[in-house]
Amino acid sequence: MVTNLGHVGIICDDFLKMRDFYTRVMGLTVTDESPERSSCFLSADPENEHHELALGQSRGADHPDGPRPKTQGVGQISFIVESMDALRELYGRIKKDGRRIDNVVTHGISCSVYFFDPEDNRIEIYYKTGYIVKQGFSRPIDLENQSNEEILAFSKAFEASEGPFQGAKLPVASAD
Repeated sequence: MVTNLGHVGIICDDFLKMRDFYTRVMGLTVTDESPERSSCFLSADPENEHHELALGQSRGADHPDGPRPKTQGVGQISFIVESMDALRELYGRIKKDGRRIDNVVTHGISCSVYFFDPEDNRIEIYYKTGYIVKQGFSRPIDLENQSNEEILAFSKAFEASEGPFQGAKLPVASAD
């Protein structure tokens, strides 16, 4: 039985550019690396998790094993931050680095910034609020003009109006 997401792996067109972004801007630590294979493993918490993200260089058509296409179909890679202040700080670094911001929202259960890395993979950074709000929920927030208190009060307000988690609505098959 699955208990947690282990990691996400993405194929890069420019491995060194992506490695730089995820270490310098996102603050991940390289835990293992194979320069000859242009691959590395990165962790936000290397003491507890070897890697949450793996990067690998794409292969061209002339590679002996044939081409390896760029990763397709990854909806997003999501990273948790420890506080609203950490979310603001990382949001500022992402903007300073010139990344394209998709949206900045509260989901009630979290406050999230969605943006795109140097190769257009969608990334989410989020702070878990601890509030209980049924999901598919999203409302815009403004990290530049609203205080942490205002954003968290706004997020908490949806516990009453949007309702608690609902669980499965359709039959769920068991894995045998």
